[in-house]
Amino acid sequence: MQQLFQYLCSISPLTPATLRELEGIFCEVALRKHESFVEAGKVAKKFGILEHGILRAYYRTEGGQEYNKHFFRAPCFIGGFSSLVTGEPSPINLQALTDCHIWEADYHSLTKRYDEWPDLERLSRILAEQYFVQKERREVEIVLLNADKRYQIFKNEFPELENLIPQYHIASYLGITPTQLSRIRKMRTKG
Repeated sequence: MQQLFQYLCSISPLTPATLRELEGIFCEVALRKHESFVEAGKVAKKFGILEHGILRAYYRTEGGQEYNKHFFRAPCFIGGFSSLVTGEPSPINLQALTDCHIWEADYHSLTKRYDEWPDLERLSRILAEQYFVQKERREVEIVLLNADKRYQIFKNEFPELENLIPQYHIASYLGITPTQLSRIRKMRTKG
């Protein structure tokens, strides 16, 4: 749990009293490869802090086509955040791409402490701001950049993932086919 607290305090300092309070909220969860943390169509109740492993957030069309939205690697917060905030069913799935170790907590157990623990609310605000910036950057990449440039950004942002996850997941994240990804990779090795 000490690593968890160090991670939280690296985002925004938390008082010892807040850390003691959080200790009672979180529990350890092991998620095996291919298991889901969030399932589309269900209302999310819990969020987590990924301590070890890799997950993907993805959408699935009615026809069964999957589109990867994001990859999560430790340490980071994970969850169906729109569902947690609105109480509506989640539009996304979160699936483990490797075995994962997660610190899980009930979302409402956390948020009901905001008035009493303003440092906790500040941490949540900072995280929300970071996610907003990340989401906006990703939207700009998909719309304005070509596939080669998106691939280069992917490699810079997730340098270790290329050898850890299937290539079709990377292609889906980039908004291209696996064949197009193969061509881009081949061109880069020649150049």
